[in-house]
Amino acid sequence: MTRFEYKVVPAPNRGLRAKGVKRAEDRFALALSTVMNELGAEGWDYVRADILPTEERSGLASKQTVYHNMLVFRRTLEEPAEDTDSPALEEAEEPLALAAPDDEEALWDEPPEAPLEQTAEAEEAGPEDQRREAAAE
Repeated sequence: MTRFEYKVVPAPNRGLRAKGVKRAEDRFALALSTVMNELGAEGWDYVRADILPTEERSGLASKQTVYHNMLVFRRTLEEPAEDTDSPALEEAEEPLALAAPDDEEALWDEPPEAPLEQTAEAEEAGPEDQRREAAAE
């Protein structure tokens, strides 16, 4: 699966002056192409331009919505090559086994004993309570 990283930069607000560039549109295009070429040289691909709203303060107590032009770029992330002969797998230790009794069958033959507190309570309880408890189990 191809993974990307993204970079968002503000679009230029003003054009650049250059020899032979007279009109405002041409100056702005020059500024825009300069930004795009600089990022392209770093490996970034142009994706799109977005106009995004932000809320900014206007005076002491009021706020207003301002729109910013943003340029979105992306480039592929280099993923490390997956080796089938990973040294980490070869060096891994055996998982720890849980300690178990030697005679597992003897452990399960007898039902677990109830704590002394429960047996004393059961003796104090009437036959009706004992039937309810037996039905609940």
